[in-house]
Amino acid sequence: MTRHGSPQAGAKMPSQRQLRAGELIRHALVETLQREELRDADLAGVDVTVTEVRVSPDLKAARVYVAPLGQGDKAVVAKAMNRCASFLRGRLGRQIEMKFTPELRFIADDRFDQASRIDDLLASPSVKRDLDPGLADEDDA
Repeated sequence: MTRHGSPQAGAKMPSQRQLRAGELIRHALVETLQREELRDADLAGVDVTVTEVRVSPDLKAARVYVAPLGQGDKAVVAKAMNRCASFLRGRLGRQIEMKFTPELRFIADDRFDQASRIDDLLASPSVKRDLDPGLADEDDA
């Protein structure tokens, strides 16, 4: 499976169990981040959003996609979150009821940037002309 759910040829889609575990972990992490003040200088004053959690088939590892809410460097935030991963895993183990608490790996999420680029492309005059048949007719006249 590629990064955000678009399957590669021959790749399996996540099971219902993986999806449920991912959502359970995401909600628990969000609650922890709201309550706890992480002692990392790169996270001081930065609100972090957890956009997605992908869990391995054996539920022992989780890729957590994060981005700073508002302004901030995504790569710096992901690195700082990885430094706090063992602390967050400990908190997670107390919050969720799973046989194993997964190993957390934080990854910078760039989907918002991609969506913004697509919006900009769709708003460009040349693409608008191609998408709206009425505008193409006016250009021909």
